[in-house]
Amino acid sequence: MLPEGLAIAGALVAAAVAGPLSGIERCSAPEVTEEQRALAKQFAVQEARLKAAGGGPVRADITVNVYLHSVSATESTLLSDETLKAQMDALTSRFSGTGFHLVHASNTKTVNATWAVDGDEMGMKKALRKGNYRDLNLYFLDQISGLGYCYYPTVAPVGSNEFYRDGCTNLASTVPGGKPPFGMGLTAVHETGHWMGLMHTFSNGCYAPGDEVDDTPAQASSTRGCPTGRDSCPKEPGLDPIHNYMDYSDDACYTEFTPGQNARMLSNWKRFRENK
Repeated sequence: MLPEGLAIAGALVAAAVAGPLSGIERCSAPEVTEEQRALAKQFAVQEARLKAAGGGPVRADITVNVYLHSVSATESTLLSDETLKAQMDALTSRFSGTGFHLVHASNTKTVNATWAVDGDEMGMKKALRKGNYRDLNLYFLDQISGLGYCYYPTVAPVGSNEFYRDGCTNLASTVPGGKPPFGMGLTAVHETGHWMGLMHTFSNGCYAPGDEVDDTPAQASSTRGCPTGRDSCPKEPGLDPIHNYMDYSDDACYTEFTPGQNARMLSNWKRFRENK
């Protein structure tokens, strides 16, 4: 059973968005560019060499500061400290096997009716963003297009639009205690995967090279629910990776990042965020 404060907060965020979350698009992240695919291919070659030299996948040991920002139209619908802690706990636990240690830095809470419906993304982020490019900023809003979106890492000098745009925007009702089937706080995990440079597992469908990671099976389309045994690319090895955080499955279905994805996150980190 949820603690009383968390249950109340969950009820508030559940009321913030009308209709079932199952009818909303899981992710509105930008499409992968040809430049990003070309870089992913370079990373794949480098990772294969490192794996062969070391006898196993390369793992990170990196601490990431995380800033959580609750933005709502009214003070009564801001996320509680208990709910934000539960969200942070979900992030920490789900990334615990990746080599990335997500550490809570601070929270902000802002009442702004325009920002709460994603009406001024850059204005909001320029006002609220904290830390350096290696620090993760997560924004939780009353209403957005889809459940969440995030930007892939790139060259982002301090003060540039790319620097301020960085970070992930999430529908507030996806936090723990929010609306099923996406109310376990795992939308933020999915979006943080993009922040680390991961593509959707169904990227490019059944056609090689898929998501550019060699240990995620090919997948024709995104998953809805948690259909055990789904095999949308029967001519390719493996069943669909329905338990992977970078698919669109229900929160309760999510359990894993693969070793290859962990290595890809590290490659992106070293290229774009390390010491930034």
